[in-house]
Amino acid sequence: MRLPQSLHRKLREVAEREGISINQLITSAVAEKMSALMTEDYLQARAARGSRRKFASALAKVADVEPDASDRLVERNARKNRKKAGAS
Repeated sequence: MRLPQSLHRKLREVAEREGISINQLITSAVAEKMSALMTEDYLQARAARGSRRKFASALAKVADVEPDASDRLVERNARKNRKKAGAS
């Protein structure tokens, strides 16, 4: 593979810092990119099979209850409380 000298220099620096070869670094980077692209393709295919009816059906099965205290988003609750206080 032919690379610009500046990119090759950076690859060498990063590989040395990581304690791996340039080839290992490139292989890892390509594998990571391929994984991201394949995941995107998979999610698009899954989304194409979805339907609003199926989504509504699944959502209807979820109980309408307040979350446990450990599952609450503190920041979101703080914003809601500030809005309520401002509206009063």
